[in-house]
Amino acid sequence: MEINKGDYVTRKSYNNDTVFKVINIKDGIYYLKGAEVRLYADSILSDLIKCEEPKEEIIKEDNRGFKNKDSDDYFYLPAKILHIDGDSEYLDKCLKYYKHIGVYAIGKKIKEEDMYEQVGLLLKEYKPDILIITGHDALKKGSSITNLDSYKNTKNFIKAVKAARNYEKSHEKLVIIAGACQSNYEELIKAGANFASSPKRVNIHALDPAIIAVTLALTERNKEVNLKEVLEKTKYGKDGMGGIISNGLMYVGYPR
Repeated sequence: MEINKGDYVTRKSYNNDTVFKVINIKDGIYYLKGAEVRLYADSILSDLIKCEEPKEEIIKEDNRGFKNKDSDDYFYLPAKILHIDGDSEYLDKCLKYYKHIGVYAIGKKIKEEDMYEQVGLLLKEYKPDILIITGHDALKKGSSITNLDSYKNTKNFIKAVKAARNYEKSHEKLVIIAGACQSNYEELIKAGANFASSPKRVNIHALDPAIIAVTLALTERNKEVNLKEVLEKTKYGKDGMGGIISNGLMYVGYPR
């Protein structure tokens, strides 16, 4: 079986549970990137099975009902989202999702290690209501989950969250959603995130942070978002994402 760069594959040793795209091949090692899950991996050829590119996943509850409000007597001003992502392909997926729903979002592709240096300037420039800080992360196999050195990028996400909180300390005025696959959830929350991954150190779907952001953006201000319900909208629920009780951020006015 021939597998080339750009092909989609699964791994036998992991029960073919995740679809990857082959992004490089070097010295017999196949370097992989999750097609939908924010994950990098590598493998040998004998462990791979070629497969089809996954279809766009149907979101459990994607807030499309928002577009039906056009016939109301009220007008609606959803919250603004600034989405900083270490991966351009995942960022594009999220930006398409925001556009589909009808929520205004600015996307910036920035390397995880550079996010903390740029986040303050971006917040001043765009003045968002919601900030997403995400990309790639991983917990080293067999390592301590409490040691930050065990994670690929959790330290970088923490630095970016702290930099954002230096700009806006209030969790109500700026909602921060941070982390990626297997990130240290507890430390991201302590750093100042409203929502973070990953309580059970599992992988998360590329759209998970965006799903939470959209729910907050389309919930009326001063109306409490049901924490359990918003987490259930994500791929792995409370195992993949967690957070603190937060209020919605959408203004509602009258008349149109």
